[in-house]
Amino acid sequence: MIEPASTAASWHLVGRRQLMLGAGAAAGVLAGLSPRPAAAVLKLDVRSGNVQPIPIAVPDFISIATQDPAAGRNVSDIIASNLQRSGLFTPIDHAAYIDKISTIDALPRFTDWRQINAQALVTGRVTQGDGRLKAEFRLWDVFAGQQLHGQQYTTTPDNWRRTAHIISDAIYERLTGEKGYFDSRVVFVDESSSKARRIKRLALMDQDGANVRYLTRGDNLVLTPRFSSTADTITYMSYGQGDPKVYLMNVETGQQEIVSNFPGMSFSPRFSPDSQRVIFSLQRGGNSNLFVMDLRSKATMRLTDTQVIDTAPSYAPDGTRITFESDRGGHQQIYVMAASGGQAQRISFGDGAYSTPVWSPRGDYIAFTKQAQGRFSIGIMRPDGSGERILTEGYHNEGPTWSPNGRVIMFFRDPGGDAGPMLYTVDVTGRNEQPLKTPSYASDPSWSPLLQSRF
Repeated sequence: MIEPASTAASWHLVGRRQLMLGAGAAAGVLAGLSPRPAAAVLKLDVRSGNVQPIPIAVPDFISIATQDPAAGRNVSDIIASNLQRSGLFTPIDHAAYIDKISTIDALPRFTDWRQINAQALVTGRVTQGDGRLKAEFRLWDVFAGQQLHGQQYTTTPDNWRRTAHIISDAIYERLTGEKGYFDSRVVFVDESSSKARRIKRLALMDQDGANVRYLTRGDNLVLTPRFSSTADTITYMSYGQGDPKVYLMNVETGQQEIVSNFPGMSFSPRFSPDSQRVIFSLQRGGNSNLFVMDLRSKATMRLTDTQVIDTAPSYAPDGTRITFESDRGGHQQIYVMAASGGQAQRISFGDGAYSTPVWSPRGDYIAFTKQAQGRFSIGIMRPDGSGERILTEGYHNEGPTWSPNGRVIMFFRDPGGDAGPMLYTVDVTGRNEQPLKTPSYASDPSWSPLLQSRF
């Protein structure tokens, strides 16, 4: 069993509740600051095929009595960076600013912001006192001259970076109508040393690449880490003594346990949407089949019984179906079947081999890796196989994982030669591909759900 959280982990959870309480307490205070709705309110339609990024101004937040004089600037820089990387916003260069924000309690000079073509404006303040950090922000529609949103959060000073991500999510949601994805983390395989003697460790980081923390030491080979729906537990495969095994690990405490100890090799573990089960493939001889284990009772059920290779299963967000890859048709293709097993339906029919299918948190798409004519592509298709679309191509792209809001996919690309894999993100339009910086080479990413409910 996974042991209860340690003191450090419990403190972390307390900090999370304090963030939520601080935000809730602020809602009533700020409600009176919001003007009545105007006829035209700034909103970005992210469902359209061609999205023109919104020019947005994010001046340095005002710092009051903070230990770090740059605390306000640090928060606003992270907000601007998050919004820019989404591809939906274009932060305006500070050098173009005419109005210099000195307080957030008065109306901005909207004419000055219109002159530099800012459609949205974010102002904020960071205050420190009695060992607590309070961050406030206002989101303004520049052309309508009205406040769209306002909120404040109270937490411990070391939570400032996470507070910036939460504010980014609030801005994203208000301007797009969709949940954000910035207050989330990524677990991945950190790869260091020479290619011939590669050391692989599990590592955890914020979705923007900050706060990297190593979860394993590199003594054993680790592969395919995957988050649970609670974002505090992962499942992964490790080569230790004997055959590879599937493990669970609490990322806050480091406590871990073996999920299965079957004869043969276990691969590709992944949680069910309620995190009560783990589905995986078990190889015996030259074939592999899908199994699911109930984590409470330890009861195991076999889902496929074939003489081929069935692997890489992924649940639909409602838990009723799974998608997986199989070579039962002669080469790797993607299939969908009921979560309890039964007849499987093939959904991929293009040229080449399809692998690593992952169901979107929205349920609308399945992401996949496709190999054809020596090239690896990351693509998406609907669960019935229609609407296949390639988002990015390269020498070796693999391992797609979805952002919590189902709008962005992270994957890894290995260029070959003496180099190693690196992480990238691309949105579902395929037009916003960006590298994600990590300390060393990196592969096998898994994106967590949001760390908390929205405010």
